[in-house]
Amino acid sequence: MILELLKLFFVFFRIGLFTFGGGYAMIPMIRQEMLNGGYLTVDQINQFIGIAESTPGPFAVNMATFAGYHTFGILGAVFATLGVVLPSFIIILLIAYYSDRFIKTFIAQTILSFLKPVILGLILAAGLGVLLHAILGNYLETVTFDYIALIIFGVVMILSRLVKKLTPIHLVLISAFMGVILYLL
Repeated sequence: MILELLKLFFVFFRIGLFTFGGGYAMIPMIRQEMLNGGYLTVDQINQFIGIAESTPGPFAVNMATFAGYHTFGILGAVFATLGVVLPSFIIILLIAYYSDRFIKTFIAQTILSFLKPVILGLILAAGLGVLLHAILGNYLETVTFDYIALIIFGVVMILSRLVKKLTPIHLVLISAFMGVILYLL
């Protein structure tokens, strides 16, 4: 039981660590992790989205609490909630300590400038996924979250920012090459 609780903790820790932009931006990753781990069904996820939105408190915390409680009861709720909250807590502590030096750096500004459209895309994907499920039911495949594709996207975006001589054609070719490599792996 403790190993399953730790596994659930690390699932939500990963969700809390790798998603930016609030609870709605987490929905695609929560959906994938919950389905792949066999914790929840698509219907349960969509029901929990509605419940989490309706109850007071942060959306991500509510989702983690409901999913954890559904899978392992009170202990599951505690482990999942701690998992989703702990990464933000640690990051905020580090940023608060190094804030003056960190936020003014070129790297921090670059990361933040690229996160804005990504967050918008995640929120739109989450909304579209819920809307399509509400209209079409279980006829759709679930939205997946590919960490490797995200890393490739990030590398290409950083290259576009750092290497000013790269044209959009170069970036498309780099992305295509990286996509082929990803496909072959």
